[in-house]
Amino acid sequence: MTESFADAATLHDLARAHLPADAAERWIAGLRPAARLKAASGSDPVVGRLGSLPLLPDDVEWPVWDGHGPLAFVASLDCAALPSGALDIELPADGTLNFFYFDGQIDDGDALVNPGEPETLAGARIIYVPAGTPTAERAMPEDLLEGLVEDLEDVETYREVPLTAVIEATVSDSYDDTAFPEEFRNALWDLAGNACHRVGGHATAVQNPVDHEIAHAVLGGKVAWGEPAMEAEARRWTLLAQFDSDHRAQMMWGDTGCLYWLIRPEDLAERRFDRAMFTWQCC
Repeated sequence: MTESFADAATLHDLARAHLPADAAERWIAGLRPAARLKAASGSDPVVGRLGSLPLLPDDVEWPVWDGHGPLAFVASLDCAALPSGALDIELPADGTLNFFYFDGQIDDGDALVNPGEPETLAGARIIYVPAGTPTAERAMPEDLLEGLVEDLEDVETYREVPLTAVIEATVSDSYDDTAFPEEFRNALWDLAGNACHRVGGHATAVQNPVDHEIAHAVLGGKVAWGEPAMEAEARRWTLLAQFDSDHRAQMMWGDTGCLYWLIRPEDLAERRFDRAMFTWQCC
């Protein structure tokens, strides 16, 4: 599992204490900064929120997975408020990223979004709203639910949770950790964090390495795990955002799972969020 740590210096010291000098520096070079998103309180600066209703332009339609129904609104991020300068991905300087997902409320979880099945990827969507665009709060249109559910009130909006951000160092799980001394692995485990809401950095895998899962799907499932082509494709993808199960927002992805959106850096630079890839994992 990818672990999350708030203190990069601690990780540097740990690697240098347990690994040969050259191996320690290579491992340290693989650390990546991320913005960990947590519930804001008091005077914390707010960088986004889970749940509630999205703010969308009038000409933007509510995202729908054809043949299945409308997606649920998961979260929004204020790009101008995020600590982008501390990250190693090129986020927009401003504007809002809105994340939607077909969460199973409508069909009792029968239809699943799977990166290995391209026809299902319409079940996850990012809508980027540039700064200065007139928007209004929008609820899921009831006409999109007609014929799909008996009682419209059964489709619930996630509770609003304002989010703040703290910078942390993240460790990749895309390496063979059996190559490292047991003492080093145990020390990392002792420092390990759980899955969380995050922007940038390495994804917190609940199961397989997330970037490899995306690479396997992009390559059509025809390249074996561990093959050079798979490793190369995995390196082309970076975490944009992940959203964990969260009891405060009444979000539960499978069995305490996590949602992930990954994107190629060149597509992120060009604001091609339609090219982002989605996957999810649970225990």
